[in-house]
Amino acid sequence: MVSYFLTHAEVVVAPAQPIRSWGLSRDGRARAAAAAEIAWDPDVRRIVSSDERKAIETAGLLGTAVGLVPATDARLGEIDRDATGYLPPDEFDGVVEAFFADPTRSVRGWERAVDAQDRIVEVVRRLTADGDVTIVSHGAVGALLLADLLGEPVSRALDQPGMGSVFSFDPRRWAATSTWQRLPLA
Repeated sequence: MVSYFLTHAEVVVAPAQPIRSWGLSRDGRARAAAAAEIAWDPDVRRIVSSDERKAIETAGLLGTAVGLVPATDARLGEIDRDATGYLPPDEFDGVVEAFFADPTRSVRGWERAVDAQDRIVEVVRRLTADGDVTIVSHGAVGALLLADLLGEPVSRALDQPGMGSVFSFDPRRWAATSTWQRLPLA
């Protein structure tokens, strides 16, 4: 038995719009369309995504490919970074480094890593209690979940290699069964 944690694929960055409303780019749609190849197994009976548009779109493409209608759960959302909203890539990268470097501290008003980790672990445990699931969510909370599954400290070294990545885990043993793998472009 295996469950999957899949991150949304590439997005159209729209700095003037709320980050939650960003949708998938053309490459993101192509990558998400390939999700059934490595982020789903016939024993998986449910797909549950974050309620952010990019995750819903990724889950929808996977669901269409495997004949399932995804559900949403707001607790699968990315770390709360509403305090800053969009940050240019160089500035964003520095804040992400600080987020992972000191998990007990809020960086620029962002949700603390320890709080986001508690949230993602709790919701994933709840969602997998009744069987295997493909969860569609976000990279930073995926790294926090992976750290917990591996029994390792929070670290940016556990971050996804790029948007549209997946790892598998056994929720009964609460252990990762793979590391991150990037979805191919379909």
